[in-house]
Amino acid sequence: MPDCDQACTSPVISVKEQQTKDHFSLAQITLPLVELFSAIQGEGANVGCRQIFIRLAGCDLRCTYCDSAHTWLVPAHALIEEQAGDRHFQTVANPVTAAHILKAVQQLNTPPIHDSISLTGGEPLLHAATLALFLPLLKAHSSLPLYLETGGHHPEALEQILPYLDSVGMDIKLPSVSGECHWSAHEAFLRLCDRAPVEVFCKVIISQTTDPTDLHRLSDLVASVNPDIPVFLQPVTPVGTGRCTPPPTPAQVLAWQGQLKARLTHVRVIPQTHKFLGQR
Repeated sequence: MPDCDQACTSPVISVKEQQTKDHFSLAQITLPLVELFSAIQGEGANVGCRQIFIRLAGCDLRCTYCDSAHTWLVPAHALIEEQAGDRHFQTVANPVTAAHILKAVQQLNTPPIHDSISLTGGEPLLHAATLALFLPLLKAHSSLPLYLETGGHHPEALEQILPYLDSVGMDIKLPSVSGECHWSAHEAFLRLCDRAPVEVFCKVIISQTTDPTDLHRLSDLVASVNPDIPVFLQPVTPVGTGRCTPPPTPAQVLAWQGQLKARLTHVRVIPQTHKFLGQR
């Protein structure tokens, strides 16, 4: 509760003034959107849950196994699903206003069948400054928890929106698999999540090319922050029909899970289940 001085000096905002302020914000805030739709989450700790996906454009990584290369650049138009699960989309010119996004979220969640909202990409944290304005509005207009899917390499951006999040699924990029190397940033990112009142888990893509020394470093990193943080090993899904990253063998998966279990409490193996279910 605020002290007397704070209470006496705080400005009083009428309901009408607040509505005007919200309307202005909704009209002015815009985001580069790829698509907004309802689907079953296929990865990590929320696998099987029904979510509304807000997929933002733009990514500063170029992982060799990426299955979302269409999100790297901002499309001229975004796709917004009209009714949850019907796969009929309207096209909206980018960038899309907060007002349009909130209306779409409300429509998709009528009736209220979703467990949470997934902020995904691309890399959502490239738009942290805008999300810091948008997420409080999303919280106010929706009763759904907010879940961030991220590459886990922008801790300074995470700080801007962490107070509005309920859970975070962060990738830890193994250099031998992804071609990316962000160990220091991953550690700083994970420490921020562990100190905050959010649920957090790590997702790690593995393939036949996984270097066991990368897994040693992974276990060192997570154990140094909190060995109880769940880690999900995700066998790479082959992309396209040409040259692709080969998935790990069954023997490799068993060996690597055992290696991590020696130091970490929760290590699970889950592939991209939405691919088997025909989800987006």
